[in-house]
Amino acid sequence: MAWDPSDYLKFADHRLRPALDLLARIDARAPARIFDLGCGTGNVTRLLARRWPAAAITGVDSSPEMLAAAQGAGDGDAVRWLLADLAAWAPPAPADLLFSNAALHWLDDHAGLFRRLVAALAPGGTLAVQMPRNHAAPSHTCMAAAARPWWDRLGPLLRPSPVGDPAFYHDVLAPHAAALDIWESEYLQLLTGDDPVLRWTRSTALAPLAEALDGAARDAFLADYAARLRAAYPRRPDGTTLFPFRRLFIVARVRE
Repeated sequence: MAWDPSDYLKFADHRLRPALDLLARIDARAPARIFDLGCGTGNVTRLLARRWPAAAITGVDSSPEMLAAAQGAGDGDAVRWLLADLAAWAPPAPADLLFSNAALHWLDDHAGLFRRLVAALAPGGTLAVQMPRNHAAPSHTCMAAAARPWWDRLGPLLRPSPVGDPAFYHDVLAPHAAALDIWESEYLQLLTGDDPVLRWTRSTALAPLAEALDGAARDAFLADYAARLRAAYPRRPDGTTLFPFRRLFIVARVRE
C-alpha cells in the first residue's frame, strides 16, 4: 500500500499527542543509539533528536513516500533515514532505545515481535511503544459492515487487530524487563469539517480498502461507510465531531 504523507499529516496534532505522552515516560538519560520504528514523516524522530542531541538516531520506515517527506524536512546530519520492512528489520548493533509510535499494530505475531525487539536492546536499553487499540470502535466495525457487498475483494484486507490487551504484553515482556510500565489512554478527539472520521481513517485503515475498488464500486462503498460513520459519530451542536480513540502504551527497560 502506498502511504500519502499529506493525508496522514492532516491530523498531525492528534497523532502527535500520544507520541509526546510516550516520550514523557521514558527516563533514559543518554542513549547512544536510538531507532524510531515506523517513523513516517519524521515528526517524532526530530523530537527524539532534540531530546538526545548526542545520540545516533535512525528513522526506519517501509514507505518510500513517507521517508521522502521526512528527508525533505532538511535535518542535515541529525537523523539517518532507512527504508526497511519492520517485520524483518534488526538494528546493526544493540540499541539503547527502540521507539515506535503508531506503527507496530500493522505487524502480526506480537509475541514473537516483542521478544525480538527486547532481544535487540543493549543492556539497560528501553523499548517504548504506542499502538492504537481501537478496532472494536465504530470507525472499524462500520468499515467492515460497508465492505460486505465486495467481501471477496475487501474481506481479506480487513485484518483483525494483532494488538493484545495490557496483560498480554506484560506476560511477554516481564521475563525480560527490569522495569515495565503499561497503560491505556482514551483520547476524546474533537474533529471538525465534513465526514472527519472518514478523513481520519482514509489515511490509515481505510486506505487499502479504497485502493482495492475503483469507479462506482469505490464511490458506493465510501458513501455507505460515510453514512454509517455519521450515525455513529454525529456532529455536535457546536459543529465538532467527538471521536474517542483508545491507545496502548508500553515502556520496558531490560536488565543491565
